[in-house]
Amino acid sequence: MKKIQYHYILALFLIVSFSANAQEKISLDEDWKFHFGHAANPEKDFDYSKTALLHKSNVFATTVVNPKFVDTAWASVNVPHDWVVELPFVNSPQVEMDSHGYKPVGGMYPETSIGWYRKHFTVDKSKSSKRFELQFDGIYRNAEIWINGFYVGTNFSGYVGNSYDVTDYINFEGENVLVVRVDATQYEGWFYEGAGIYRHVWLNITDKIFIPVDGIFVHAEVKGKNAIVNIETTVQNNNLQASNGSVYSYITDRNGKVLAKTAEQKITLGVHKNTTVIQKLNLNNTRLWSLDDPYLYRVISVVKSGNQIVHQTKTRFGIKTVRFDAKKGFFLNEKHLKIQGTNNHQDHAGIGSALPDYMQYYRIKLLKEMGSNSYRASHNAPTPELLDACDSIGMLVLDEQRLLNSSPEYVDQFKRLIKRDRNHPSVFLWSIGNEEQNIQGNDYGKRIAQTLLAIQQDLDPSRTSTYAADMPNVYKGVNEVIPIRGFNYREYAVADYHRDHPNQPLLGTEMGSTVTTRGIYEKDEIRAYVPDQDITHPWWASKAETWWKLAAENDFWLGGYVWTGFDYRGEPTPYKWPNISSHFGIMDVCGFPKNIYYYYQSWWTDKDVLHISPHWNWPEKIGKPIEVWVNSNADEVELFLNGKTLGKKVMPRNSHLKWEVIYEPGTLEAIGYKKGKKITSKVETTGTAYKIILTSDKTILTADGKDATVVNISISDDKGREVPIADNMVKFYLSGDAKIIGVGNGDPSSHEPDKCKDGMWQRSAFNGKCQVIIQAGKTNGSIKLEAKANGLQSASTTITLVK
Repeated sequence: MKKIQYHYILALFLIVSFSANAQEKISLDEDWKFHFGHAANPEKDFDYSKTALLHKSNVFATTVVNPKFVDTAWASVNVPHDWVVELPFVNSPQVEMDSHGYKPVGGMYPETSIGWYRKHFTVDKSKSSKRFELQFDGIYRNAEIWINGFYVGTNFSGYVGNSYDVTDYINFEGENVLVVRVDATQYEGWFYEGAGIYRHVWLNITDKIFIPVDGIFVHAEVKGKNAIVNIETTVQNNNLQASNGSVYSYITDRNGKVLAKTAEQKITLGVHKNTTVIQKLNLNNTRLWSLDDPYLYRVISVVKSGNQIVHQTKTRFGIKTVRFDAKKGFFLNEKHLKIQGTNNHQDHAGIGSALPDYMQYYRIKLLKEMGSNSYRASHNAPTPELLDACDSIGMLVLDEQRLLNSSPEYVDQFKRLIKRDRNHPSVFLWSIGNEEQNIQGNDYGKRIAQTLLAIQQDLDPSRTSTYAADMPNVYKGVNEVIPIRGFNYREYAVADYHRDHPNQPLLGTEMGSTVTTRGIYEKDEIRAYVPDQDITHPWWASKAETWWKLAAENDFWLGGYVWTGFDYRGEPTPYKWPNISSHFGIMDVCGFPKNIYYYYQSWWTDKDVLHISPHWNWPEKIGKPIEVWVNSNADEVELFLNGKTLGKKVMPRNSHLKWEVIYEPGTLEAIGYKKGKKITSKVETTGTAYKIILTSDKTILTADGKDATVVNISISDDKGREVPIADNMVKFYLSGDAKIIGVGNGDPSSHEPDKCKDGMWQRSAFNGKCQVIIQAGKTNGSIKLEAKANGLQSASTTITLVK
């Protein structure tokens, strides 16, 4: 008991003694001004290419970077902000237009491919002895940054953020003006990427002896029930003279109880130099991070100058073991686990790439409910909040470098990626690149891979790497040196590769790629839809059953990642216009499940799954045969139409069942038996659309101006059954301190706006469903969303905002 009391007293002492010197991390997300520039017309780009902005350190000419420039007529926006999602769809034959969702962005659209942002803020003069740093989590792309007329730097990457010391440029006597020019004329990917400051922006205020961003690395060695925790703390001195100090760290549980503490280690720092202190702590009775118990410890790293604490950071971390066995597969905490993963891009219906933090948790939760246990960030650095969600919910992450390139620019991006993400327990494997067809199979690729692998091992020796190779049984180039061989498709070649290279673990980095349109059951070349069953795939890919049977039944497969978990804008396949988004998702762009969802859920979970498709509203097919699919993990299933049996069938492992049924209206019911347990499911012929039903994912939001929730809308008949063919236009009315930030319906050929003008929010239902995303304001109280449609009973839902 005395020991416990001591720990709590110690924690309290540290908090109290530090409070007077606390560093600050201030959000700069709100109250930006935005205006389009122009990539081809200097006059419309604020004379950017005609005015000398780099000839002097401080530019106070009449330019857009001048703090006195008048921006009051510019649009007011908050970040994260994606300007592309608000642009109209354009049917253009220009290269890459289809891949980017037919949005007018890129070199052929100079008028909507440059964006200027300006932000005004003040800093109290009492902080004039502090250090100031701007942190951008992500800007798409090629961003140039000025503050108070001083050029700060350029961040080339659209995905890896960067930080800039601006201490020398802060104005304590008046406004500070931050200016960012974003150039999206050149793409980085072949999918929808958005544009703008689409992740968070921070102002970090610290002492001049400080721990840099990403200056902590925590990793552990598990020893039975205990662990040795290695804490590497980098400390930097930005004073104008050498400084002395000390460093120590302590570990707490999730409730703040102190579990272990290092001794203070003295350090001497030269002028503008840094040093890294390595300390070890023993942690007894370790609670391992796992998918079912994603337990997170905290390490608090403390820097003192004299007797005063000048900087401390808190880092969440988890302890786990990972083992890749070339013959037996993957082991997490020495328990065998088949990787049941999905690939995903980062956009969502209604909001493009500018996702509130809540949306990361929402999307990961949907994937986990389906049975997925791993997320591949394809093909770029994810936002930090996605990793936070995976840490908290229990989802492994394959974290990927944008390009297989060892130039100084891409090496710098790779280093920033690893240092940013290496403390996340969800990250279990790095990927050094994806499908570099021109170099992956030759000596260039091999040498680049070796360079990147050496960097990865130096910065993070606790993990290893893979590479997503679209190559069959080929052992050359990257594959000669990569520790984990990744296969993009070519599932037919995995067994042969394993036979020829039995000591190299194998992972399906991209698998499947069935194309489906939710709720559609016949090929439609006019609207560009494909049937919602596991039957259609592009030439380079395979059906879900084809790859998963091989992965599930062979231990040497570590598992794999389906292309993709969610539909995403761009890359429409197999059609082009009017398609503006992909069909690859197991769920659509809103997160509504397609039928293939239930195939994966059947074999990726222990849940009782029994799902019948298609729906049973086919008045034009009375007396005609309909192919009925049943996805289930039951041992056997019997199908009934209006009470009459259509036969009982044994469910093949990792497969599905089919019946040919002569259609008549009524009830189609399945009864399954799973280990002796009876489970049932049915689809019914519904009445006509009668009313709207609203379902909010959350009913309580934090009144911080950032929290959000998804409200899903379904159209039902008078008995409350969803009408699977309903396409009513639904209008939305929101009252209270909140705002709608996007709408969607999962239709890959819909050209309705995701962002409605003048507050007139609406979206048509697509096969019975649509979606609204609401973001909280800052006032305690209630907000009310009403949904109305001509001829239907309206609906409303109330959400509470609390501080």
